[in-house]
Amino acid sequence: MSKIYKNVAVWDARRSKAEFCDVEVEGTEFRTVAPAGSLNGENCFDGKRRTAMLPGFVNAHGHASMTLLRGLGEDLPLMEWLQNRIWPVEDRLNKVFVKAGAKQAMLEMLSTGTTCFADMYFFMDGVAEAVLETGMRCGLSRGMIDDKDGEKLRDNIKLAENFNGAGGGLVSVQLGPHAPYTMTFYMLRNVAEVAISKRLGVQLHWLETKDEWKNTSMSGTMTPEQCLENSGLTRVKQLVLSHCVWLDESRLGFYKKDNITLVNNPKSNLKLGSGVAPVAKYLKAGIKIALGTDGASSNNSLDMWEEMRFAALAQKGYFMDPVQLKAEEALKMATYAGAQALGFDKCGLIKEGWKADFMLVDLDSPQYMGWNEDNLAGYLVYSGSSKDVKTTVVNGKTLYECGEFTTLDKEKVIAEALSARSEMTK
Repeated sequence: MSKIYKNVAVWDARRSKAEFCDVEVEGTEFRTVAPAGSLNGENCFDGKRRTAMLPGFVNAHGHASMTLLRGLGEDLPLMEWLQNRIWPVEDRLNKVFVKAGAKQAMLEMLSTGTTCFADMYFFMDGVAEAVLETGMRCGLSRGMIDDKDGEKLRDNIKLAENFNGAGGGLVSVQLGPHAPYTMTFYMLRNVAEVAISKRLGVQLHWLETKDEWKNTSMSGTMTPEQCLENSGLTRVKQLVLSHCVWLDESRLGFYKKDNITLVNNPKSNLKLGSGVAPVAKYLKAGIKIALGTDGASSNNSLDMWEEMRFAALAQKGYFMDPVQLKAEEALKMATYAGAQALGFDKCGLIKEGWKADFMLVDLDSPQYMGWNEDNLAGYLVYSGSSKDVKTTVVNGKTLYECGEFTTLDKEKVIAEALSARSEMTK
């Protein structure tokens, strides 16, 4: 049975402005996108020209189960935060804890309009199970640190064999080498060879801090770009490079490749004192840029509305130029660009034949006074917030509506996450 969403203001990354439309969803897809007033049916929602329909947010970099570690290491630099506060607690993780933390993250993401997320962590079969039980879309990778014997890579391959394409395409699996300072060149080369042979993407932290490359085993023998090229990582299906705060600006052309997406994480980078990635310059160089929150213990929120606003404002301040990173660019980073980075075809636009992943946003609030089709993007990025999200739909199925979750028991999820955190931190 189809459902019609009438009189909604539709915005997506291919539009120069919003348009009032009637949108029909049938099964998992958008069946019809037509001018407002065109469609009628029994199963209707009337937006009354005071509701926006946007593609669901795609959180293109994160560690979902770090919701269990939120608040454990505040106001510390990255390496001290990791080595002294995070890694010791992560040693106590197990599949049950990871699944509980992932579901806690899904509560937060669904209620703020996120329909798809990237996840690099441990015990990822637990996250895959949580995704399939909940109905969200996800790009999963098993985080690999110091994988001398290849055991973690084998785990990641098994994850792909078991879950890649599961749920009718809800799950996409990538390989997850953690970072160049936790993996040698030969480990990265092994990952690239497997990714190429098995047609898998790769998620990788990349040049997050100023001195990161100096702390790698490759420093002094090759540049970061030579590492990516010589290892074969530039030839994988999709290469998702997260953070990218400290790229050599003379080498930006290297990153302008169809299969490479950089993921901006402005709040995490600011909180950990890593700096501000000059994203506006990357965009001008023709590089694909998506947006992510990073984990809840370094952000500390999984709210993509905040991330969009920080992304845009940080560029204006960094370059001292208010025209840098316009609202439409921030919205594209938060939606379409992330879906493409994670290998989800026909996701991220409100378009006939594409997957029905979207949110409905209430525009009938004081902060939206004065919006119209031409300026809606600016209102959403600079005035909007997650509290305006009324409905979140993934693959045609409503997962969140007016404070209620259809596939998650909120109280149970929170109780299980609290129990897991207590066990890990006692």
